[in-house]
Amino acid sequence: MPKRDYYEVLGVGRDCGPEDLKKAYRRLAMQYHPDRNQGDKQAEERFKEVGEAYTCLSDPQKRQRYDAFGHAGDGMPDMGGFSFDSAFDLFDMFFGGGRRGRARSGPQRGSDLRMNLEITLREAVFGSNRTVEVPRADTCPECSGSGAEPGTSPVQCPQCNGSGQVRRAVQSIFGQVVNVTACSRCRGEGRIVERPCRSCRGQGRVEIRKTIEVQIPAGVDEDVQVRVAGEGEAGPRGGPRGDLYLAFRIENHPHFTRRGQELIYELPVSVAQAVLGDRITVPTIDGEHILDLAAGTQDGRVIRISGMGVPHVRSGRRGDQLCVVRVVIPTHLNSKERKLYEQLEGRTGRPAEVRKGFFDHLKEALRG
Repeated sequence: MPKRDYYEVLGVGRDCGPEDLKKAYRRLAMQYHPDRNQGDKQAEERFKEVGEAYTCLSDPQKRQRYDAFGHAGDGMPDMGGFSFDSAFDLFDMFFGGGRRGRARSGPQRGSDLRMNLEITLREAVFGSNRTVEVPRADTCPECSGSGAEPGTSPVQCPQCNGSGQVRRAVQSIFGQVVNVTACSRCRGEGRIVERPCRSCRGQGRVEIRKTIEVQIPAGVDEDVQVRVAGEGEAGPRGGPRGDLYLAFRIENHPHFTRRGQELIYELPVSVAQAVLGDRITVPTIDGEHILDLAAGTQDGRVIRISGMGVPHVRSGRRGDQLCVVRVVIPTHLNSKERKLYEQLEGRTGRPAEVRKGFFDHLKEALRG
């Protein structure tokens, strides 16, 4: 079932401020709290939905991404993973009081990792496979993540009887409810390691450097992150792995400057080439390309080569290469060259005549 718009969930406008968000959340969280709606699964879902919407819209960065991408931004780091427990945590932060009994013991998911990767412009355009070395916490091979010395096993915590939780009744705005906290002795795991593994000192994980192959998709830019599922840190006590997120820094290229999906190339031409026109071989990211330079080409004119730019990271449609003409004025003339220039125009003491179309080319160059 598709998610509803977060602004619709909270009943606020897209231009609402932080205080309006808080008021809307408080009202709806109280209305749909499970302690007020015992056994009502629909109310539980609404309670979670309200918490998820507020968590996103109350964070300026998450709200900006949501406004730009909608729920498609949920695949980005820090946008997903909202749970029923998270909804209770948010409620407790606002109102205090007890929390309903919810098991937190057992294997936990490992942490996500983020790595910066320097790539060439060519790799950014065409994509590539790279081998990277990732420092991370991995499951201890000696104890298989249990934390106990091989040949032994963790024992049940006597303080919580293996539940990982300690319960006590407290008074809240709904009356007396049960407050559940993690057991201080076993730290919520329900088990105690009496003889820790010598290899990992009872942690169940060891630090390693893992070499993996990652795929860089064609069209990535420096504001794009790529998720590599299951290549983060191992979870405590055999829990599932987190994910690895790759961020990119693109090296400068000797010929091209990137602007979104376009590649900009400054094309130097001589005065004679600009006046008479020429067929010029220019570099592109795909290789050499023959370009027809029209006679009378002005400095700053932009010549577009379609389909020679950067592909869109999702659709794969390529942008264009823009060749910006730069007329190279000679600074050192021999006597023969000087005479030829004087025969062509000479020095008149007046501004040069500008032919029709010059300013059109200038505007085109400014638009880029």
